[in-house]
Amino acid sequence: MITDARVPLERQQSHGTAYEHMLERVRYEGAYPTRERADEAVRLVMAGLGRRLTGDERVDLAACLPLEAARVLTTQIPDPRPLTGWEFVKDLAARSGASLASTRWDTGSVFAAVAAHAGPHLINRILRRLPTGYALLFGQAELAPTT
Repeated sequence: MITDARVPLERQQSHGTAYEHMLERVRYEGAYPTRERADEAVRLVMAGLGRRLTGDERVDLAACLPLEAARVLTTQIPDPRPLTGWEFVKDLAARSGASLASTRWDTGSVFAAVAAHAGPHLINRILRRLPTGYALLFGQAELAPTT
């Protein structure tokens, strides 16, 4: 297979293959027993993120993700009501009927895969747009602004 070194490997693969790789990463990160369980987590968390994220960061993130994950993200209508990271988890738990602990686990597992696709620069841009608490969900330290 001839590849263009400037194009990330995920983009060179078929859309289905890229999503399958994302599911495998989420399955590994979350220690889920099946790919179907990882898919449920991806769909829940990406839909939630799609309701929170707007602007160029939303567009840029969608461009980095496998098509199926990008579709889940972008079909959501952004909610103007800001939610902290903890409120985000509580909202997802209420929508899914799952416990807060398992929803927090799902969020961290999916966000680890999202961060791998997006890279640190875009993740930092996203974190600057979102209220406090999301950095921890992405597995990063929550830094307080300097005065």
